[in-house]
Amino acid sequence: MVFSFLKGQFIDVIEWTDDTRNTMVYRFERYGNSIMYGAKLTVREGQVAVFIHEGQLADIFGPGLYQLETNNMPLMTALQHWDHAFNSPFKSEIYFVNTRRFAGLKWGTQNPIMLRDPEFGPLRLRAFGSYAIRVGDAAPFMREIVGTDGDFTQDKVQGQIRNIVVQKVSKVLAASGIPALDMAANTRDLSNVVLEAIAPTLTEYGLEMPELYIENISLPPEVEKVLDQRTSMGIVGDLNKYTQFSAAQAMQKAAEGGGDGGMGAGLGAGMGMGMGMSMAQGMAQAMGQQGAAPAPAAGTAAPPPPPPPAAEAMWHIAENGQTRGPVPQSQLAGQITRETLVWTEGQSGWLKAGDVPALAALFASTPPPPPPPAG
Repeated sequence: MVFSFLKGQFIDVIEWTDDTRNTMVYRFERYGNSIMYGAKLTVREGQVAVFIHEGQLADIFGPGLYQLETNNMPLMTALQHWDHAFNSPFKSEIYFVNTRRFAGLKWGTQNPIMLRDPEFGPLRLRAFGSYAIRVGDAAPFMREIVGTDGDFTQDKVQGQIRNIVVQKVSKVLAASGIPALDMAANTRDLSNVVLEAIAPTLTEYGLEMPELYIENISLPPEVEKVLDQRTSMGIVGDLNKYTQFSAAQAMQKAAEGGGDGGMGAGLGAGMGMGMGMSMAQGMAQAMGQQGAAPAPAAGTAAPPPPPPPAAEAMWHIAENGQTRGPVPQSQLAGQITRETLVWTEGQSGWLKAGDVPALAALFASTPPPPPPPAG
């Protein structure tokens, strides 16, 4: 903290520079609170100077260089009711308010947020992130937050702002209706909704929140563990194949474990043979359940099971402006002619049966029309 002034009977230079990076308000200290009329006030970019006279907010000066005279201190003049030439000093408290952005402030939910998830049902979530604040209006900020604190830092308001953020985040997440697994893809939109919800409250304090980020939304550890197990099962796929694969790996490790010879080798080989026999028995039982197939000869591999029969095509028939079906292809003989309109799944539209290659066999042996009767 650095403040400069010329010492004498009265102060005639007022300014303040900040090197702490966390001071929001600093009260300019001087002897006897006396300020010479005509003194120079320097307000730098990112600051405003607030004059408090006899407990009342008198004037606010933005960035610039000022000479404290009647023409630029109308409110102060009205409060003082001076009827002389303003050659006398006046007494007033001067607060410098830092209006720059205070970024990188952290927030987080101390307790989990309870909500109803569309996929998992009742669920608890935690959320963490960061935000930035700045003073938008020095008058309500001095009245509502600072008071008479002459060295006000961001730490003194950070806890209160964090509570407001957590409250709004909890409400927005609970009412969003977004599944927990999709929230990570919607953090930007959720952050904007929270910012809009917070703005009116901060305005009452003279503060603004130019940015807020929801950086992480997480499930409780026990829920994450169950979710990881569910994900693992999805990756594994067929449980029977996974069991066989695991048994084969265990058999290989058991055989490798007895690589030193002697009893270890015999034990490893015995375990490997036992596991191999168990796998063979399990596979034989599975094949037996599909059908009592004859056992293959010794030393030969079991033949693969036959493929399932192909599904029979089903046809719809159009006659006299009406449709009927579906009719299996094996039952179409005698029900249709070459001119009958037919349709099946995958066909672009109704076609004459005689123009459908799949039905050509139905008309291969059809006799020609009978000859006309003898006259």
